[in-house]
Amino acid sequence: MRWYKTSLGKKYIMGLTGLAMVGFVVAHMLGNLSIFGGAEGINSYAEHLRAFPPLLWAFRGAMLVFFILHIWMGITLYLENKSARPEQYAMKKNERTTFSAETMIWTGVILGVFVIYHLLHFTIHAFNPEFNQMADEIGRFDVFRMMTTSFDGLVVTVVYVAAMIVLLLHLRHGIQSFFQSLGLTNDATLPKLTTGGRWVAGLVAIGFLFTPILIFFNVIGG
Repeated sequence: MRWYKTSLGKKYIMGLTGLAMVGFVVAHMLGNLSIFGGAEGINSYAEHLRAFPPLLWAFRGAMLVFFILHIWMGITLYLENKSARPEQYAMKKNERTTFSAETMIWTGVILGVFVIYHLLHFTIHAFNPEFNQMADEIGRFDVFRMMTTSFDGLVVTVVYVAAMIVLLLHLRHGIQSFFQSLGLTNDATLPKLTTGGRWVAGLVAIGFLFTPILIFFNVIGG
């Protein structure tokens, strides 16, 4: 049997793709914070990202592959574990299990749906074709106006805030779980990775939440 078809191989793929996506999420969050520099800050950042289109699309393609593999492996492992123990114990005792751990598959699915929505919204502009025409005074794509226009509405803001709460739950358990899947934890390192993962998850969620909430309440772009 090929290694990637084994349970251990699937866990390795889950761990590696998960860590790659955490790195991307952190970088994306830091990039979003350039909105505190106003239109010049976020538009300049976006323009630099688009400076070399082949590299940008290669990166997007790689992240798409990681995203699909992560979801595929996650669902596969979940179904395998479920079929291996079809009968639930009458009394299940697991003092170390957290809500984040128990809901990983569902928060992952919700995030998968959200990522598709996010790409349709901010990258493809499927819901707002008028975004394609937005340009600032020097001809750059006006990301600042796109974001302030979007988060001026209650529904879009609530969707993004809810998604970031789900992201928080997923990362709280996911970060230490990735290291565990790669066999990099032991009794000494697991508590530290668990605590560190929760801190990273909290900071990432807060970093992402700043933008929609502050725009909605007119602190940015008001």
